[in-house]
Amino acid sequence: MIAHCHALLSERGEVSGARLALEALDAWSALGDTAQGLFFDLLVAEFSPDPQRVARAADAYRETPSQENLIGLQQAVEPPRQELFRRLNMASGGTARLVGMRKRLLRDLREQREWQGIEADLSHLLSSWFNRGFLTLQRIDWRTSALVLEKLIHYEAVHAIQGWHDLRRRLQGDRRCYAYFHQALPEEPVIFIEVALTRGLSSRVQPLIEPDSPVVEAGEADSAIFYSITNCQEGLRGVSFGNLLIKQVAEDLGREFPRLKVFATLSPIPGFRRWLAGAAKAKGADPALGPLLERLQAVDWHTDKPLAAEAQKRLAPLCAHYLLEVKQGREPLDPVARFHLGNGARLERLNWLGDVSEAGMQRSFGMMVNYVYRLVEVEANHEAYAQAGRVAASGRLLSLARESARNVKSANRDEQAEAKS
Repeated sequence: MIAHCHALLSERGEVSGARLALEALDAWSALGDTAQGLFFDLLVAEFSPDPQRVARAADAYRETPSQENLIGLQQAVEPPRQELFRRLNMASGGTARLVGMRKRLLRDLREQREWQGIEADLSHLLSSWFNRGFLTLQRIDWRTSALVLEKLIHYEAVHAIQGWHDLRRRLQGDRRCYAYFHQALPEEPVIFIEVALTRGLSSRVQPLIEPDSPVVEAGEADSAIFYSITNCQEGLRGVSFGNLLIKQVAEDLGREFPRLKVFATLSPIPGFRRWLAGAAKAKGADPALGPLLERLQAVDWHTDKPLAAEAQKRLAPLCAHYLLEVKQGREPLDPVARFHLGNGARLERLNWLGDVSEAGMQRSFGMMVNYVYRLVEVEANHEAYAQAGRVAASGRLLSLARESARNVKSANRDEQAEAKS
C-alpha cells in the first residue's frame, strides 16, 4: 500500500493516476484491521511535511512577509498526504473509499493522537468536496427507490424505524423527509431530516412516530416539527451539513405551506442523565437527589404518579440548568444543544416525559426540548452565540434554570444547619 502511494505521488503517478489510485485503494481494502493502523503510522512517518523546509519558509516569510514568501510557506506546511488523498480520489469510487478510511481513522483517534494530522488532512479535503455546492436536496417519499428507503431504516439514529409499515407512515401526507445526496455517493444519503406537520408546538414524540396515528390534512398545519436528523456517514462526522439542511427545508416548506408559522425541533437531550449521575455525587448537591435517582432506576417509574411528580419538580430545573449553564469550553456540554444553538435556534421549552421510549428514558428521563428556528432571528442568534457564547432562550427556560440554582443554595443551607445541630 505504501509503495503504491509513493508511486502515485511520483511523475509516473501524474501520468497513470486513476489506475494507480485504484490499485492503491484496492490494496487498502485488502488490509486487515491491524495493518490499517500500521498504514496510518507510515502515513505520519513518510508523508508529513519536512520540518527543515517549513523552518526555512517560515524564516523567509518572517524576514520578508511578501505574497511570494507566503505562498512558499503554504506549500511547505501542506503535508504530502493531502496531495496523496487528492490523487487517490481520482479512482472510480475513490471518494467513498476515503470516507471509509476516515471512519476507520476516527475509531481509534482518541488513543492514537499521532494520527491527528491525517485526520486534519482528510477533514479539510472532505469539507471542500462535500460543501453545499456539491450537494443536492431531495424529498424522500414512498416512490423513492427501495434501496434508499432501506438505508433510511438502517441509518435512523434518533427514533428507530420499526420496519416498512413504520417508514410508510413517516412518509405520508402530513410528514416530510428530506436528504442531501452527493454525486460521488450514488444511492447513499449523506444526511436526512424527518418533519411532522402539526397544529401547535409538539411536546411529545410518540404521537409523531406512532405507525398507526391518523393522517391529518397537511394544509391545515401551522407548525413544522423537525423530530429527527441523522448523519448517515460516520466518515463525514464533523463535516457540517445539518444547519444548511434545516434552513433549506424550512424555506421549502414555507413556500409549499404558507400557513406554517412555527419551525421548531422536538429534540432529545442525550447527555443529561449521564451528567446528572455525576452531579448528584458532587459537593453541594441536593442530598435527596441520589436516593431519587435510585428510585428512578425502575423501567416504569413514570407510571407512578407521585414519583413522577416528585421527579419532575427536581429534575426539570436541573435539566434547564444543564442546557443553559453546563459548558464544554464556551459551548453547551450537550451535543444537540451545541448544534441547534450554534445554528441560531432559540431554546424554547422543556417537555416533561416527551419521549417515554427506553432510549428516551436512558438519555434524559424522558425529557425533550423544543428549539425554535425563527428565520428572521437566526442570523442574530448565531452571531451572539458565536462571538459571545450568548444563548437565545425563552423566559420560561431561564426561570427554570434559576430555580435550580435556588434549590442548590437551599440544599447547602439545610446541610450546613444539620451539620451544626
